[in-house]
Amino acid sequence: MAIHQIIVEKNVPCEMRDGVTLYGDVYRPNQEGKFPVLLTRLPYNKDLPFYSHRYLDTNRLVGHGYVVIIQDVRGRFHSEGEFYPFLHEAEDGCDTVEWAAALPYSNGKVGMFGLSYYGYTQLLAATEQPPHLKAIVPAMTLNDWRNNSLDGGGKFLVASSETWALESVAPEELKRKYGDCAEYAAMMEKMADFYNGIEEWYMYKPVQEWPPLKELGAAGYFFDLLEGKVTEAMGERMSILNKYQQINVPAYHIAGWYDNLLPSTLKNFTELQKHGQAQQRLIIGPWGHGVFSSVIGERNFGLQASGDWIDGKDNLTGLHIRWFDHWLKGEDTVTADEAPIRLFVMGVNEWRDEWEWPLARTTYVPYYLHSGGQANTRFGDGTISVERPIKEEPADTFVYDPANPVPTNGGGTLYAGVQTMGPKDQRQLEEREDVLVYTSEPLKDALEVTGPVKVKLWAKTDAVDTDFTAKLVDVHPDGTAYNLTDGIVRAQYREGQYQGESVKDEILPYEIELWPTSNVFLPGHRIRVEISSSNFPRYDTNLNTGETMITSSQYTIAQQTVYHGAAYPSHIMLPIIQ
Repeated sequence: MAIHQIIVEKNVPCEMRDGVTLYGDVYRPNQEGKFPVLLTRLPYNKDLPFYSHRYLDTNRLVGHGYVVIIQDVRGRFHSEGEFYPFLHEAEDGCDTVEWAAALPYSNGKVGMFGLSYYGYTQLLAATEQPPHLKAIVPAMTLNDWRNNSLDGGGKFLVASSETWALESVAPEELKRKYGDCAEYAAMMEKMADFYNGIEEWYMYKPVQEWPPLKELGAAGYFFDLLEGKVTEAMGERMSILNKYQQINVPAYHIAGWYDNLLPSTLKNFTELQKHGQAQQRLIIGPWGHGVFSSVIGERNFGLQASGDWIDGKDNLTGLHIRWFDHWLKGEDTVTADEAPIRLFVMGVNEWRDEWEWPLARTTYVPYYLHSGGQANTRFGDGTISVERPIKEEPADTFVYDPANPVPTNGGGTLYAGVQTMGPKDQRQLEEREDVLVYTSEPLKDALEVTGPVKVKLWAKTDAVDTDFTAKLVDVHPDGTAYNLTDGIVRAQYREGQYQGESVKDEILPYEIELWPTSNVFLPGHRIRVEISSSNFPRYDTNLNTGETMITSSQYTIAQQTVYHGAAYPSHIMLPIIQ
């Protein structure tokens, strides 16, 4: 076994085009020669191994003949300048890549790696087309900061946005503002009090006056976002939605079925593949944000699901090494005839190679909502089947109270709390009077659902604005009901953009985009759809007034009616794979 020695250089300066100096740590082989460089840039402190190395064995990367550089982004920890999420990452990333390529121990070829924020620093840097950037591996990441926080459908991601600002951004800002003094200690104690009670603070409205950040004087970007102070020019700098054609480097995208950034990661892959600028690869595991374990939520998908033991043959560090060996060393570790996609199919718990997304052999099958029609069935409980309704059926109703929203229970989430993400048993929520439940008969044969899922719902509200939610659930023979994917639509954005007109007392069609999934419903299992009007604190609660939690604290209770029958064939469209 070879013994490798690693040279570590701390706080190596890198000057940006505007004179600001950023600092990074360099890990390189203790031997003569020039090596390709692997760079990651993050706002979470390069000195903390959990954040800087995360899911990769960087010692193994160095031992394999790479220089690894971990850099604090502008305005964070050791680096100079002022921090504003993603605003400077395209230019700073480009400058850092070119600096790394010119280091005396570099062979001039640079790759980038990293998750979430530091996954996005790769894509933003790539839009600048630095000539020495040869390959990237963006994991579980964004494509537009505003839309990934305050999405284009008018919904605000309350818990994730508030948690990130308070937990990840504020402490370093306070450190820079106060230094090592008694006032800093007092502010940090106050911050800890806010954080310890954050579940209550999620309920606070209006959010644009959120006390934990207002009283700390931290994370000013948070209020800029809510108050519309992020200009179009700033937004363009923080987005790649109109820049996919500028990204011409090979990219290996890493995603998870329960990751809170699954849609943007999938869009990054499909858009870059569509533009055909360079080879693109994608792997989707049964993972959550930064969680690559075989166990997530309340399910164990087997050892082969783990990022440490992919299919019993591989791991994430090995995946990176093969990708970078090909593009930075010219080795034959990636071939053009390989399937570009590897995905994990839940239920059967197997990895499978695929050639396109969504899968070309998909058959989209509507499963229609029907009235229950059984004695002693709780009102609103019903069935789903492939049988299209041929007559009218009684509508289902429920009361939506913004002061008592349906609690988020797993899913593609990322916020403070214990086991907030992943598959969790939904039965307790299904007992609520404001959750409608529609369940199929037990399946005789296995049924695979892989791809994007959509619910078409005909509904009415007595409010001027409201939300409707949908959730796809796999019900096991013992009754355990595990969530697979979910979605939400705001009435005023039901056609993709703000309508500005009251929807009160109108029967309208609503399309609810559920996030993609891959699951085999096994024999004896049942397919279930839940319909409601809230999923909090994952999303802000609709106040039913036309105002939002961001600007208002006033709300009204709404009476909701869901229709199904010949005239209003509400259904879920499932992507069936034969």
